[in-house]
Amino acid sequence: MLYFVATPIGNLDEISLRALDVLKSVDLIAAEDTRHTAILLKKYDIKTPLVSYHKFNERETADGLLQKLEAGSDIAVVSDAGMPAVSDPGHVLVDLAIERGAEFTVVSGACAAVNAVVLSGLSSRAFAVLGFLPEKKLDRARFVKPYVGMPCTLVFYSAVHDIDADLEFLYETLGARKCAVCREMTKMFETVTRGTLGNMPEIVKKGEFAVVVEGASGESELNKLSVEEHIEHYLKLGHDVKSAVKLVANDRHVAKSEIYKISVNMKNAQNR
Repeated sequence: MLYFVATPIGNLDEISLRALDVLKSVDLIAAEDTRHTAILLKKYDIKTPLVSYHKFNERETADGLLQKLEAGSDIAVVSDAGMPAVSDPGHVLVDLAIERGAEFTVVSGACAAVNAVVLSGLSSRAFAVLGFLPEKKLDRARFVKPYVGMPCTLVFYSAVHDIDADLEFLYETLGARKCAVCREMTKMFETVTRGTLGNMPEIVKKGEFAVVVEGASGESELNKLSVEEHIEHYLKLGHDVKSAVKLVANDRHVAKSEIYKISVNMKNAQNR
């Protein structure tokens, strides 16, 4: 059997009895970071052999793991924290197992996105887990675009060196929506910083982050204004022209270039 085992997202005591039983009983554990997983195994005196299985060797390693499985080995797959295959290595192995008819199951446990949604105080009726944003800005824009107008809560993951840039990008793309940044979840220094994109309180730059953003609220009342009035609304709030154009384009779900042309015409009209 192939097991995808959820592991704690912070506090090592948050692991299920079933997960411990599986990790003890399998023949091999495929881990995202063997050094990280070794800490968990040591705490619970688990001596099962480890093999590295991360995003840089996922495809080449998956076939070897399936061969061991087909030869009769029981294998557990774990990521550094949370559920494998959810913004972590594992999906390639799931696809290959299905393709080859191999049996696999999931051992339930922690998922950072679920914790973050509850801690955020934002709607949990429906939410989309978008994980880590792509590195390149153009790829980010393409990735997020389908979700801009969706009414469901959005969940992103962010690393300490990306959090400022990620929040700025989300503000530029989604506008001034309610937001919660969850840090060090389940640990002693767990913190939740709530605010609004574009006006977030200071965030401690340490650890891993889950960023929860409210969904689109439907048709904005501002869209009943003319485009010119819409731009003026944001200018009066203190935004510069570039920021106002982005916000209006976001509200109306149109290209920034379209709104920018109108802003230029407004400026030319004022200078006459």
